[in-house]
Amino acid sequence: MAAIIAYAGGHLQHGVNFGRGQGYKQAVWVPCVTFNGCLQRGLSWSCGVSKFLQIHRCNFSQSPATENWKSFRTVTTSAYLRDGSTKYFDFAVIGSGVAGLRYALEVAKQGTVAVITKAEPHESNTNYAQGGVSAVLCPSDSVESHMQDTIVAGAYLCDEETVKVVCTEGPDRIRELIAMGASFDHGEDGNLHLAREGGHSHHRIVHAADMTGREIERALLEAVVNDPNIAVFKHHFAIDLLTYQDGPDTVCHGVDALNTETQEVIRFISKVTLLASGGAGHIYPSTTNPPVATGDGMAMAHRAQAVISNMEFVQFHPTALADEGLPIKPKKTRENAFLITEAVRGDGGILYNLSMERFMPLYDERAELAPRDVVARSIDDQLKKRNEKYVLLDISHKPREKILSHFPNIAIECLQHGLDITRQPIPVVPAAHYMCGGVRTGLQGETNVRGLYVAGEVACTGLHGANRLASNSLLEALVFARRAVQPSIDHMKSSNLDLSASNFWTRPDVPKSLGTDVMHKILRTTKEVRKELQSVMWKYVGIVRSTTRLQAAEQKIGELEAKWETYLFEHGWQQTMVALEACEMRNLFCCAKLVASSALARHESRGLHYTIDFPNLEESMRLPTVIFPSSHMMSTWSSRQLHQQPMY
Repeated sequence: MAAIIAYAGGHLQHGVNFGRGQGYKQAVWVPCVTFNGCLQRGLSWSCGVSKFLQIHRCNFSQSPATENWKSFRTVTTSAYLRDGSTKYFDFAVIGSGVAGLRYALEVAKQGTVAVITKAEPHESNTNYAQGGVSAVLCPSDSVESHMQDTIVAGAYLCDEETVKVVCTEGPDRIRELIAMGASFDHGEDGNLHLAREGGHSHHRIVHAADMTGREIERALLEAVVNDPNIAVFKHHFAIDLLTYQDGPDTVCHGVDALNTETQEVIRFISKVTLLASGGAGHIYPSTTNPPVATGDGMAMAHRAQAVISNMEFVQFHPTALADEGLPIKPKKTRENAFLITEAVRGDGGILYNLSMERFMPLYDERAELAPRDVVARSIDDQLKKRNEKYVLLDISHKPREKILSHFPNIAIECLQHGLDITRQPIPVVPAAHYMCGGVRTGLQGETNVRGLYVAGEVACTGLHGANRLASNSLLEALVFARRAVQPSIDHMKSSNLDLSASNFWTRPDVPKSLGTDVMHKILRTTKEVRKELQSVMWKYVGIVRSTTRLQAAEQKIGELEAKWETYLFEHGWQQTMVALEACEMRNLFCCAKLVASSALARHESRGLHYTIDFPNLEESMRLPTVIFPSSHMMSTWSSRQLHQQPMY
């Protein structure tokens, strides 16, 4: 197994092979994103993350000094400590979706936990998940079948060991949710009602009507609220991870967060940090993700020297509600598109163009039950060929009672806008939905940054490969949140905290000194820049791509970022200043660049990444894309931790 060799700065830089399983000979390298001279051979995906970075971590120029940490004394955190702007916990959990809450409930049995959430605790991608959770719970189904469906949907880029772990452990995770009080739909026989969705060969989707995520979130939040060892900090926006260099190791000891209600910066010092902050759907103008999904976790991890993988694989859900096609238009533009679940097609929904011509059989023999990437590209092709704005999804041929019982939330939403889905087809259009890539993890949720674990959409575990199978996301979050528990507890017990630790990093500050007028100008400009970035991503890095458009995207994103940062600093902005809109913007820039550069590096069409210049699958390219940390990438404000000094 060969090491990755990436070219940067006029000389060869060597990386490490994280590949594992069939086809993982090495990884696709991204130019100018390197591992600064580190080399290790023959490592698997999961093993590679842990073993490589325990034995052979790379040096990066970071402060504070290592020596201050070697004299740590233990602080007992049986109850969390606070000195106003600094809080000490055993575990810090960033995000309040299924992954963060499930993990918090387990580690709280061994220590104190801070759950840091950007908005209200329920405002997460989990809460918007309609379809359900896939798991083998039917006697006629099998783990092997679920694995095969996952691997086929993932265009054979999935890591087989990860797939086996998730499909095998999934049923137990569902049973745990039920034991905690989550209520799922049952059939007339008293057993769980199992739905079927696109890409699945069996009925295996556990659901609560079309509001499954909401029900899971409800059960988990109820348990979290009643746990005395868990403190929830709502309206706290995570700014940057607190990392330091311990010889060759990068170590994480917490996070800085902005209380967006009081405009106070709070420093959370922790022995272990779990990143479960969700995806980055808002790098695009239309997304099913809630407003909080601005890629904060991926960007923070990248700035903290974590390895990133497979960012080119952005899943566009084929069927988001097209407001333009509704009889009564919404009074204001939605912050996030309303999702029409995959289960509508799984239950027999048929896609038509505006001439009421069924088109999916023209593209794939599985028709409406084809995987999401196939359906999204097919709809995109119809829209471009016919110069139309949306297509129609019709479920009205099914019994009215069945439609209303399976899809009550969709029925109510559409009826509010004058559309009866039991009689009329639903106008739909693709929208950015899920990031298959993210922070690269091992089988225990570990990363190359010591003390940092990840779970949920922010992670790249190898499960999804080049395309996520429907309803595998909540499953993955549950499995990896649970798998990260024991190594996190072990790390917590072997770690120490120092009450003076909060002084090791420069504190971010709120830009009160700039004045109201200047801040209004900065926020107005930032809002305009955000829309411009989203437009660039949709036009140049969308469902169908090309080398020319991707190169244009990189250039336009770089120019837009430079222009925005120049505007900020010309108006008195300082390196350590923070505001919600500005920090979200820097994260969106960071993620947009990661997606574009990863897409340029893949010279084939596989799964969610389709390029007209390389329209075919290439066996030699059946490899993960890996972005290693590099000081060459740290020259902009968006790509640098706030406590780092500029590198010019």
